[in-house]
Amino acid sequence: MRNLKNVQHLEAAAANSLRPTACAWDVTNDSLVCTYGPNKDDILIELKRWHLPNLQTSTIHATVIASWDSPSPHPGIEYDSVLSLKYFSDSSLSCIVLAGGDIVAVRESPSEYEEKIEIVGSVDRGISAAEWSPDGELLALVTKADTILYMTRDFDVITNTSLAEDDLAASKHVSVGWGKSETQFKGRGAKALQDPTIPKQVHQGLASPFEDQRTTISWRGDGHFVAVSSVQAASRRVIRIYSREGTLDGVSEPVDCLEGALSWRPSGNILASVQRSVDQLKVVFFERNGLRHGDFPLRLKGDDLSDWGSWVALAWNLDSSVLAVIFNDRIQLWTMGNYHYYLKQELHIAAAADVSEKPFLSWHPERPLLVAANLGGGSLRYLEYVWNISKSLAGSSHESGTVAVTDGSTIKLTPFRTANVPPPMSVCDIRLEELTIDTAIWDQESSTTRIAALTKTKLHIFSWTASSNPENVPESQLECPLSELFTLGAAQNSSYVWPQQIIFLGSARTLQILASDGIRSVLYVASISDGNVLKLQERIELDQTREILAAHSEGTIRRFVTSQRGEVFNIEGVARELVQSLSLPVVHTEVVAVSRTHSEPRPSEKQPEIHDLIVTLTQSNSLYANDISLATNCTSFLTTTSHLIFTTSQHLLKFVHVGGPSELEIPPDTPEDDERCRSIERGARLVTVIPSTSALVLQMPRGNLETIYPRALVLAQIRRHLKLGAFKKAFIQYFLSHVASFIDQVAKIENIDLFLSQLRNEDVAITMYKETIKQEQQLGLRNEIADKSLRLQPATVVSKVNTICDTFLGILEQRRGAHVQNIITAHCCKDPPDLDSGLLEVSRIQRQDYEEAEKAVEHICFLVDVNRLYDTALGLYDLDLTLLVAQQSQKDPREYLPFLQGLRDQSSLRMRFSIDNHLGRRALCLEHLQGLGSFEEFREYTVLHGLYEEALALCRYKESDINAILKCYADHLYNTSTYYQAGLAYEYLTDYGTASEAYRLAHKWQESLTCASLVPFPRTQILELARLIANSLVELKSFNAAATIYLDYLADIQTATRLFCKGYNFAEAIRAATLHNRMDILEEIIDIGLAEGMATMTGLIAECKAQLEAQVPRIRELRLKKLEAPLTFFDADMNSDANIPDNVSLAGTDVSTASGSLFTRYTTGTGTVLTNTTRQTSKNRRREERKKARGKRGSVYEEEYLVNSVGRLFERVSSVHDDVDRLVSGLLRRGMRERAIAVESAMRSVIEACKGCATEVFHDATGLQGIDGHQLPATVGAKNREDFFDFDRTPLPKVTPDVRAFEKISLLSS
Repeated sequence: MRNLKNVQHLEAAAANSLRPTACAWDVTNDSLVCTYGPNKDDILIELKRWHLPNLQTSTIHATVIASWDSPSPHPGIEYDSVLSLKYFSDSSLSCIVLAGGDIVAVRESPSEYEEKIEIVGSVDRGISAAEWSPDGELLALVTKADTILYMTRDFDVITNTSLAEDDLAASKHVSVGWGKSETQFKGRGAKALQDPTIPKQVHQGLASPFEDQRTTISWRGDGHFVAVSSVQAASRRVIRIYSREGTLDGVSEPVDCLEGALSWRPSGNILASVQRSVDQLKVVFFERNGLRHGDFPLRLKGDDLSDWGSWVALAWNLDSSVLAVIFNDRIQLWTMGNYHYYLKQELHIAAAADVSEKPFLSWHPERPLLVAANLGGGSLRYLEYVWNISKSLAGSSHESGTVAVTDGSTIKLTPFRTANVPPPMSVCDIRLEELTIDTAIWDQESSTTRIAALTKTKLHIFSWTASSNPENVPESQLECPLSELFTLGAAQNSSYVWPQQIIFLGSARTLQILASDGIRSVLYVASISDGNVLKLQERIELDQTREILAAHSEGTIRRFVTSQRGEVFNIEGVARELVQSLSLPVVHTEVVAVSRTHSEPRPSEKQPEIHDLIVTLTQSNSLYANDISLATNCTSFLTTTSHLIFTTSQHLLKFVHVGGPSELEIPPDTPEDDERCRSIERGARLVTVIPSTSALVLQMPRGNLETIYPRALVLAQIRRHLKLGAFKKAFIQYFLSHVASFIDQVAKIENIDLFLSQLRNEDVAITMYKETIKQEQQLGLRNEIADKSLRLQPATVVSKVNTICDTFLGILEQRRGAHVQNIITAHCCKDPPDLDSGLLEVSRIQRQDYEEAEKAVEHICFLVDVNRLYDTALGLYDLDLTLLVAQQSQKDPREYLPFLQGLRDQSSLRMRFSIDNHLGRRALCLEHLQGLGSFEEFREYTVLHGLYEEALALCRYKESDINAILKCYADHLYNTSTYYQAGLAYEYLTDYGTASEAYRLAHKWQESLTCASLVPFPRTQILELARLIANSLVELKSFNAAATIYLDYLADIQTATRLFCKGYNFAEAIRAATLHNRMDILEEIIDIGLAEGMATMTGLIAECKAQLEAQVPRIRELRLKKLEAPLTFFDADMNSDANIPDNVSLAGTDVSTASGSLFTRYTTGTGTVLTNTTRQTSKNRRREERKKARGKRGSVYEEEYLVNSVGRLFERVSSVHDDVDRLVSGLLRRGMRERAIAVESAMRSVIEACKGCATEVFHDATGLQGIDGHQLPATVGAKNREDFFDFDRTPLPKVTPDVRAFEKISLLSS
């Protein structure tokens, strides 16, 4: 769908009578080195350098490098001629190969030991052809003695091979007829089969009537092979293929009337040559082995074949996208797409050219569409082209999406709004007398499309009703010779101008035409009157202009031009205004009129002035908006009033909401998460966009087209019709109140099913249609709120799907006859699916019409897994429905038929029991067994499946059954170590002995001893049980409970008081001793217990304080290090001079490295699929957990380990608070005041230390507020902190562990 548009046309005219004979590019500054002469009137050869316009200068001028006489070396040659010119930029050396046999080296800046002009080699018999390899290291020469020579860059001969007739036997060609009509299947009516390996016509290699005996050389793009086309024995033209070492690799098969044109496609797959027949001339292709590989006609007719088509040459451009076909008086540029060759441009020789002067061209070796051509008249043309799509303007309500493709004198039109016709076909064609140079399209409000076609000599205007009907042929409205227009505009300057581009200016009645006179550009503005008469309005002379542009908005038009230096000028008014200057080689530029961001203007505000967004694509694939770089991997782009759309080399399609340059936000490469990014086929390019239908057309590399409807364009349409406010909240209610109208309008059952099946229980405004437009005052706020909603709340709207389905069911029930299928769909699409209701609908149909039931069950099996439906149907106890569903499944009839038959043979309750038992519905099985009256089976089933709670509920009115079930339940609980509940059950059943044992095992000493007394056990047995329980409680450190048993049951006062002291219950110990009048125990046991308790507690407090003094400063040190050198902190093993990896996420952490905020080696948030899969293995997770638990010093986990350790310390201090309180009271009561003061002081000290460091440890984890009152280093500024910490991924701060305050006893003073 692409055309070639001429963006530069310069003329380098010679000042003398010498004609250019060859040219070569100097890629260091894009200048041309050219040879002029010799000719029959002058034997002088002049070597010139043409300095062409570039990013620094816009003028063109020439300097003479050298000149010398070159007389004819042979008497039979009238004058010598230049065969090859090569310029070596690294040594400023020009190599000229002459037909007479001399190889001349011209040094532009010779040293004192070098000659400026030197003949470095000579061939006595003369040279027929010469060509340097693409890398400039080998020169291939074919001499007039029929030999081929290879010479190095130092002009040493390394290969000398004869072009012998024996070479023709080197290749043994076998064709199996690939692609020929003989190999294609033609059906039953085909004629007798023919061997496809035998062609209808056997070529003998007959000579062309226009054979000129020339020899041509062409290298493959990689320089590994070279092809030579020459005439063998004055009869047959042969193409020989040689390797870089000079070995013959292949010879072309015989082809009648093959001519001397030869060019090897740089991509390397085919060689192009020319074959002539009686009525046509065509380009033929050969493979490297010499076999034919297709062709295409050059479309010459009649006398053209013998006139300007009598001599032909070929030349591929750098990237193999354009083939130049050179004739006697013109040069044609051909391109290929979808296996069709298009004629895109045609350059005609000057009228004053010498008849004997052959055109030639030289493609730029680095820029594919830059070419220098000799078109006669003694001057060279400097031409640059760009790929361009001629399309109608996008954004209007009456847009047709028309695209015009140029193919010679034919314009192929396709309106993509109504038709997608793959090229080379089209909806309709416009046929002209001349080749089309450029095309402009404008969609009018009258639903007609106006098309302007610019040719070499005329301007054509057509009117067309764009539709998919090929009978709607464009109607010609105007045909104006350009000579009239240009003569009126150049009354004082009658020099010829070359038309380049044409656009419509704001309406279908105003046109802008850009032309070039070879030095400057001329811009013509013309209008079309009501009588279809073209009238010139304005003529503007400009410096060399690249493109003409226009911005349209609200009835205003602004005109722009781009220069060759990447500048964009506004040419409205007297003076040109520079609006952009990139100083980069530019490919294409578009201008979009922007009024404001998409947010609604406030009533109190005035609408701001319109500004223009200039979007530019450079030759290095960089995309710019004004002077701001947006992307560096752009391959194509389009603009609308709402979006900038572009494709990338990563095969992504991206949408940018149009606004001011600073408001443009490029979406990330996450097509699965963002509506503004979408994956596309590899190499796809944009063709056109139709915003009114949300359609986007792309072209694949081969040439086929694809129309897609991206979500970003669809949502842009929806946003234009929705407003913020109450309507958004009431939308669902509005829809529900108009469901009947919705069903009437949609009508088709399949579409209603599709709607219901796509319903989701989620807030799509957050999950699927997330807001992507920047708001002027709330930049990024809406997305932040949406992200928090997704993190902190379930993103579901619980009843949305069911509400809509129930509403549809209410309406559809009234129209059951036509919408039974929709009723089934509505039931099955609920969340969770209401399969019972859906299957009951099928069952109802089955009783009325079995054939309709089969269709209904087929539909429901399509919606839901058939195995799930089988179980659901079985659970309805409808065996006929179950059989109907089973027939739609993959189940073996030998399995389900006997099963269903066995169910039919059972009684109703037994059948239901069997079904529910099969489906695992155990509770229902119990109900059926109870109904059958078999309690023993009921009890056994309960024990088998552990259905004790369900069984107790069913037997609640029958005491004997309850006791039987409860006994089984108690045994079950006892056997499963649920001792406490087992004890309760046994006690309920008055089985006190077993209950006592169950309570003992549950460490319920009070209940156990009580049940033992109720048995009743003998006293000795009770005492033994009490001693056993007390010892187990001591092991569990339940000292107070054990002491109570020793005091109440065993009457061991000494042991009881000793255990009270171990549990810091000194008050109870003192009470027991005084109660039993054992004053000796106060000194012998209690005072000793107080001393031991004090020693243990003060040691614990001292340990806690020492831990705080060691760990808190280390935490402070780690956090400062993290801020000053985050990379070193996050990876201690990284060398200071190592390359920083590009997948680093420098994110803040809230004392947790598991928050996804460290290096990607510690997270699963980034990286490739393969690396993520590796990291997430259980082995690696366990290894990381072990590292985290160890908290090794210097590791990334150390900070988290230390913070968690301090948190545990806080909990430990709080847990001993009551023990310390009782210890201090006990010491004071026993007269140990100083010891009490010491314990209290130590406890208060550690609590104050905990409270003093709590904020620093648990709230300053991000380090943004400084640590312990210290300010951050000067190197860590606000911008650095924003770069280091990713707030979106930082979790909420942890709650600081609470440390209880310790109340001082007033009797004590420190």
